Amino acid sequence: MAKAKVVIKLNREGVRQLLRSQEMQDICKQEAQTIANSCGDGYGVDSYTGKNRCNAMVWADTWEAKRDNLENNTLIKAVGGGK
Repeated sequence: MAKAKVVIKLNREGVRQLLRSQEMQDICKQEAQTIANSCGDGYGVDSYTGKNRCNAMVWADTWEAKRDNLENNTLIKAVGGGK
């Protein structure tokens, strides 16, 4: 029995609109806030919308948080990269 060939063609503008939507911005900011909360005090969160998608970032904002991140790789562990 022959398998049917399936071709999926994405609507690029539709995908771009989805990735730049307010809902996606809220999801990104919420995830970044969750990561910052798991790191402890002194970590900052920001988000912005770029040309193609929304972005969120977490960073060590205080000297204590920067030291903690340098010594313990806190941010990497918080996003699951330091298993």
